[in-house]
Amino acid sequence: MTTVNASTLGPALDEVLTDVTTATDAARVPGVVASVTRAAGTVYEGAAGVRSLAGDTPMTTDSVFAIFSTTKAITGTTVLQCVEEGLLDLDAPASDYVPEIGEIGVLDGFADDGSPVLRAPKTPITTRMLLLHTAGFAYSFFDESYSRLTADGRQPSVITGTRASLATPLIFDPGTRWNYGSNIDWAGLIVEAIRGKRLGEVMAERVFAPLGMTDTAFSMTDSMTERLTEIHQRTADGTLVPTGLVLPQDPEVHMGGHGLYSTVPDYTRFLRMWLNDGEGEHGRVLRPETVEAAARNGLGELQVTMLPGVEPDLSHDAEFFPGQRKTWAYTFMVNEEQAPTGRTAGSLGWAGLANLYYWIDRSADVAGLWATQILPFADPASIGGFLDFETRVYGSLR
Repeated sequence: MTTVNASTLGPALDEVLTDVTTATDAARVPGVVASVTRAAGTVYEGAAGVRSLAGDTPMTTDSVFAIFSTTKAITGTTVLQCVEEGLLDLDAPASDYVPEIGEIGVLDGFADDGSPVLRAPKTPITTRMLLLHTAGFAYSFFDESYSRLTADGRQPSVITGTRASLATPLIFDPGTRWNYGSNIDWAGLIVEAIRGKRLGEVMAERVFAPLGMTDTAFSMTDSMTERLTEIHQRTADGTLVPTGLVLPQDPEVHMGGHGLYSTVPDYTRFLRMWLNDGEGEHGRVLRPETVEAAARNGLGELQVTMLPGVEPDLSHDAEFFPGQRKTWAYTFMVNEEQAPTGRTAGSLGWAGLANLYYWIDRSADVAGLWATQILPFADPASIGGFLDFETRVYGSLR
């Protein structure tokens, strides 16, 4: 069992946060909150900078963030709970639970008038495929065809929180490739169909309550709104501009792929549950055997690939640990080789569009979270700070 050198960890990590919020131009982030936890509890929590460059309110550890795709793992947890209770067969057609997913075709090009040409998929989508991102869905900011549909007004953006935004064509036959996209939004609809409740209610009862997560929701409380962190846009010259962007607060769909707001202490409780074999501070969330099965590669020989930033305002090209083999679990990336930061092979991790990053290393009993609010994704200052943060964490283990 490794231990943390507490006398050096705090100052070393504080330095990372201070450096990245006091840098100049393109090397700067407005504000950041970060944490490190082990199974026994949080060992570091820090904040630096400001919530918005439009004011001088300091960033605090209870600041609220749009967590975007870090929502996915929470949705995946509610899916796994349905499996544990025998309510969901991961390999049954997903249309058994949500019929409209069975009506979606595969994109086979575009007609002369720009309309999509569709054909029937060769195999039905399953919930397992949704969890693994092999169903065929994409995102407009990572896929040229989806970006074209959005630009032409034929497809609403997923951030509208509408059911229509999910009725996108598949870009390949289900089960044949890995491709990151709106799969987990559909998985959330399956949970709603099974439970007969909105996804946020399911999460509140079955994840947030046993973990003691009181500051996480699709629709913010007044208290959360008062602590909200501004999303900034990085312009071409490195300048950061406040956007005022807030996801719909009464969305038609609780988007299980990206819609939650949360705080770093709250999400750290979720990360810690995965270190604790499914046990939370106030009750069990998942069975140990479920955690064990969910925390390993489910792709077989398929691999996670680079995400091409086809909409530059929303994302750069993005890839964790280029040149290393990455796969996917339920619902995390798995680094199959030891990462340059020290992250153990077989660890879990992922990110959120506004430059939030986390990892869960069950072997070394350590997890961490880095939260900023900047577009586009894979912002060099944000991801550089995160990787420095993670590297220093592993340097403190002994």
